[in-house]
Amino acid sequence: MGETVWWVYMLRCGDGSLYTGIATDVDRRFSEHESQGPKSAKYLRGRLPLEIVLRREIGSRSEASKEELRVKKLPRGLKLKLLLP
Repeated sequence: MGETVWWVYMLRCGDGSLYTGIATDVDRRFSEHESQGPKSAKYLRGRLPLEIVLRREIGSRSEASKEELRVKKLPRGLKLKLLLP
């Protein structure tokens, strides 16, 4: 059995803010966030509607965590540039 593939994803919240996270299944994780339940990130509670604006396959969990941290440290303007085609 192969190694699990991890993704970095970015969501745009209803208030216009951006949230970055990692997951092995972005669609499942998005559903957890949208449900606003106990598995939702606390930051996202009360910030509906949510929209997936970026998903990037990274590889290992370690690589995904490093990329998540790198993206989170970027100023908003550079995060928005990541969303351009």
